[in-house]
Amino acid sequence: MAKGYWINMFRSVSDPAKVEAYRKLAAPVMQASGGRFLVRGDPAKVYEHGVAQRTVVIEFDSVAQAIAVHDSPGYQAALKALGDGAVRDLRIVEGL
Repeated sequence: MAKGYWINMFRSVSDPAKVEAYRKLAAPVMQASGGRFLVRGDPAKVYEHGVAQRTVVIEFDSVAQAIAVHDSPGYQAALKALGDGAVRDLRIVEGL
């Protein structure tokens, strides 16, 4: 079964305190569900049409597992804490 990858790009952050509250709630939910943080930070360099945005990549055992975490009550509580604190682009993709 192919791994699932949760890729989150922070387009803008308007309230760092809300992002921190989100992070404190979201990370334990993801880790308890088998999520492994592979990337978390700003790009070292961007090329072509790349945008220098904070990027987070989390590996799950499957796409279904990543989707289940996103839809879980624990993660939904983290999203509520984030509120309007950031504009993000989140996608879940299947690994090769």
